[in-house]
Amino acid sequence: MADHQHPDAPGPDSILRTDRRPEHPPRPGEQVLVLGLGRFGAAVGAELVRLGMEVLGVDVDPNVVQRAAQLLTHVVEGDVTNVEVLRQLGAAEVRHAVVGIGHIEASVLATAALEDLGVPSIWAKAVNRQHGRILERVGAQHVVYPEHDMGHRVAHVLGGRMLDWFQLDERFAMVETRVPKELAGKSLAAVGVRARYDVTVVCVKHGDAPFTYATPDTVLQRGDVLVVAGETAAAEAFARLPS
Repeated sequence: MADHQHPDAPGPDSILRTDRRPEHPPRPGEQVLVLGLGRFGAAVGAELVRLGMEVLGVDVDPNVVQRAAQLLTHVVEGDVTNVEVLRQLGAAEVRHAVVGIGHIEASVLATAALEDLGVPSIWAKAVNRQHGRILERVGAQHVVYPEHDMGHRVAHVLGGRMLDWFQLDERFAMVETRVPKELAGKSLAAVGVRARYDVTVVCVKHGDAPFTYATPDTVLQRGDVLVVAGETAAAEAFARLPS
């Protein structure tokens, strides 16, 4: 089948790029700099706060800064593309920064400013492949494509019986789906899911109970929700089985 990928869509090798410098994830209490506090930047910053990081958020729009003040540890109004402004905010002392700006020129300038200040781990949001390549060239070690990734995910869920879908790499995926009716009332050991369908059942959810790890003795019931992992084609084929 011909590949009809849009020319601006990121390829599998460009979804996440890591290069030059060794790095370690931020420690609890460590400061992370987030430039641009729109939906993406504010969401990343709020989750980092929940994980125990101190987040300094910066945006040029005072209204955006005011809204983000309820979510982040510290917020500042300032020009995120100006290297001197970032220097005064202490950007040269942080190890991790996120550039969540949607405007291409501003995001490139902000990323370049962080690189000039020697920030060793820069994560940057890109809107298309060309934007991502520029971000890589000016210093981003990690480039993410949130709109593309979410669109891909929604299409897979919409196009099949799965409840959720997550691509782990070019060939491997995790899928949330309901127990196929042909497996209801049987244990995983009796079914032999891995040998029969070439997927692994990671966890199972019975009714309103929380997810639990799947074991060979787990008995699958009609209506149960499963998370399975395997090569993308096999995982999606399993999710298409009638439930």
